[in-house]
Amino acid sequence: MSKKPQRLPDAHDRVKLEIEFDKAQLLGDLFGQYDQNLIALEGQLGVYISARGNRVIIDGEAKSAAVARDVLVALYNRVVQGGSIEAGDVIGAVAIASEPLLDGLEQVEGMTGGPIASIRTRRKTIVARSPTQVRYIEALGSSDIIFALGPAGTGKTYLAVAQAVSQLIAGSVDRLILSRPAVEAGERLGFLPGDMKEKVDPYLRPLYDALYDMLPAEQVERRLASGEIEIAPLAFMRGRTLANAFIILDEAQNTSTMQMKMFLTRFGEKSRMVVCGDPNQVDLPIPGASGLADAVRRLEGVEGIATLRFSSREVVRHPIVGRIVDAYEGPDA
Repeated sequence: MSKKPQRLPDAHDRVKLEIEFDKAQLLGDLFGQYDQNLIALEGQLGVYISARGNRVIIDGEAKSAAVARDVLVALYNRVVQGGSIEAGDVIGAVAIASEPLLDGLEQVEGMTGGPIASIRTRRKTIVARSPTQVRYIEALGSSDIIFALGPAGTGKTYLAVAQAVSQLIAGSVDRLILSRPAVEAGERLGFLPGDMKEKVDPYLRPLYDALYDMLPAEQVERRLASGEIEIAPLAFMRGRTLANAFIILDEAQNTSTMQMKMFLTRFGEKSRMVVCGDPNQVDLPIPGASGLADAVRRLEGVEGIATLRFSSREVVRHPIVGRIVDAYEGPDA
């Protein structure tokens, strides 16, 4: 595969970059159905992309064309390695390649196939889709306690569950413990019928959904039954020491200061703990009493503890979700 830059004679600030791919049979997966990946790349960067056989020509402003080239090369390498390209991967790759603090093509290639910014589970390999996700995945593999802060849809909990499943499969932890505070988001649900599991499961459903995305259903059920995977409300953590475990607390903005202290002090030997939450979506009666904000204020910068902050620009759901977040958190909110 070769890359040949060639300047247009009549436009000083524009270039034509040519990429020649070795395996033309893989270009259908690279381009997407009806060339949707190329169209998305053009829309993101304002370039024009044409394909002729196994050659792709990118025409546009020099910097944007270079980013488009890097993204196509990275996504092609993923396809060569047997990976797939999903709807949000192109947008995510553009964001990472455009990040000035990351290392251009090398970092994007790491994002799309390397061990640092990707997580392999039984059902799929999850790769970073934003600059902060790159740093988050690195922290998930190295820090003892990680605070992941930001709006819904930025991958905080999903990536944490992926890393936890990966470590459970590899045998580096014995248990996976997922927890959330059972706080209503304004609905005042009142009495719920059923046993304790049936009462709290609606609050924990997002954690189940992530697990079933990472592992075959029969493995999830077997590991839940054996206790290798435990999903429980935060109140069930009191009095325990969680050793040899990967522990995730979701919706942590809805903890009180004392609940957060209780949770953090459950940390045991050979464990890793991830605390996920959105400081702007507190459902407590007194929003200012959130244990998440208090813990970050006290612990940010402490050795062994990493803090990652996601912005609305890094929402990896439908792009409109990011715009909704901005509208609710803007100056007129």
